[in-house]
Amino acid sequence: MAFNHRSFRRNLGRLRERIGTVCEKCGRSPDSINLMAVTKGFPLEVAATAVEAGLTTLGENRVQEGVGKIKAANFPAQWELIGHLQSNKAQLAVKCFHRIQSVDSVKLALRLNRMAAANQKKLPILLQVNTGEDPGKFGFRTEEMEAVLHQLLGQDGLAIQGLMTIAPAPPNLESARQSFETLRRLRDRLEERLALRLPELSMGMTFDLEPAIAAGSTCLRVGSGLFGPRPK
Repeated sequence: MAFNHRSFRRNLGRLRERIGTVCEKCGRSPDSINLMAVTKGFPLEVAATAVEAGLTTLGENRVQEGVGKIKAANFPAQWELIGHLQSNKAQLAVKCFHRIQSVDSVKLALRLNRMAAANQKKLPILLQVNTGEDPGKFGFRTEEMEAVLHQLLGQDGLAIQGLMTIAPAPPNLESARQSFETLRRLRDRLEERLALRLPELSMGMTFDLEPAIAAGSTCLRVGSGLFGPRPK
């Protein structure tokens, strides 16, 4: 099925209206929230259309699919990995992605640090936290995060910019709200105890963006809400 540009523009307009409405209610500026276009499963044409519309941050779940698009792209964009990263693909991810949001273990973080240092770069990352305690999701436990940061803050190859979470399944606005508020409180506590800044809170997708914004999200990860169903 060919990509429907008209539907995309309509979807983007509706999303911006939703974001603006909840921002007005909770006293935030829409400019404080980055709308990431999740292009997993869509062709490069779709990513190019998103960038033309001003969505210059693109999210990919799979390393090899994302790298293929990054190498073929003839337009500037911020490419971020938001899916689970296997250790054997870490080197490729470090070389090609601008930021990795889904760092979910100390072992993976240290591996990324070594590879970033070997490539003479400082890799921006977010630490994924399983705030909903969903057994089907990856991520650190909330109670271990202070110890995790103590281990990782001295790593020269990493720039820890904040935290990321995915609401627990099945989709439920109340459990999503609780998960997002847990992440914000955790971030605030870590900043106070460790005297550091963790400005980024990546949380919220098409279904649950309202509670995510209300809880302080700085990055919404939206795919089907922009582009429609993924090709099969």
